[in-house]
Amino acid sequence: MPVHTTLITAAPLESIGSPYLWSITVAALALLLAVDFVLTRRPHEVRMGEAVGWSIFYLALPLLFGVYVWLAFGSGVAVEFYTGYVVEKSLSVDNLFVFMLLLSAFAVPSQLAQRVLLYGIIGALALRAVFIALGAAVLQSGTWAFLLFGAILIVTAWKLLKDVLSGKEQGVDISSMRTIRLLRRFMPVTDDYRGSYLVVREHGRRALTPLALAIVAVFATDIVFAVDSVPAVYGVTEDPFLVFVTNAFALLGLRALYFVLFGALAKLRHLNHGLGVILAFIGLKLVLHWAHGIWSGVPEIPTLASLGVIIGVLATVTITSVHANHREAQRLTGSRSNG
Repeated sequence: MPVHTTLITAAPLESIGSPYLWSITVAALALLLAVDFVLTRRPHEVRMGEAVGWSIFYLALPLLFGVYVWLAFGSGVAVEFYTGYVVEKSLSVDNLFVFMLLLSAFAVPSQLAQRVLLYGIIGALALRAVFIALGAAVLQSGTWAFLLFGAILIVTAWKLLKDVLSGKEQGVDISSMRTIRLLRRFMPVTDDYRGSYLVVREHGRRALTPLALAIVAVFATDIVFAVDSVPAVYGVTEDPFLVFVTNAFALLGLRALYFVLFGALAKLRHLNHGLGVILAFIGLKLVLHWAHGIWSGVPEIPTLASLGVIIGVLATVTITSVHANHREAQRLTGSRSNG
């Protein structure tokens, strides 16, 4: 990624996002969310055909948008968009796994799961917009921001890899979540779910339902993911508009993708290994980018090469996960036959 003088002099970042393009994007996003609200108005169990259809739709949208970016702004910007989208989509799969744990911990009925995910995605979009704006402001203050973002990603990668290599299982403890404890302190909570209602009147006073707590937990959890994902995409592109749309496209399809991958998520046993490698790689890319702005002899990692590395890592951990699952299945079959 070339160093721009505008970044070194702390001038505003160049962006393809004109006010017109921002308006169209936000309006389209609002329309898609409104359609989702209408579809989830009546709680129902999501069938595989429905989930697959919406997943294909939400995968086609960024592909078509990338074609538009390619035709309107050139191949370089399009490669940045596609790379950023792949990074966000891969990180969002980890989001899905945590969402699955949260929904299980709160015993969310299957027909209400899509409503919880939808509220969580809307909250995540709002939160990412704030983080993206803050990230753009930090980048405008000087190239030291790349060193900061790189350090955040490398530390996150180290913690993630340390957990998976030590065999620590990922889980959630509702009782330890401060937001949940705070809500329970100020408002009573019903013992059971009341359809899609978040607040009901019980014994003459307002009370939260477990659905409201589940939604708050999903939103609070995404704060942690935003700290990782926003700097990761800024490691691919410096354009705040591209960072926003990659986040939006990755999050929009999460609800449908959750039901498609529900059974497969637990089988991707090496996913966190791959995500740790990807975060460390992007962190190194940002540090090199910062160093190149000071010492021109320091090499940089091209965006196209980054895309190749990220896809290669994801493909590798998928293959190794499948192989490990197959070996475990054979071992279990052998132990049963010997028993």
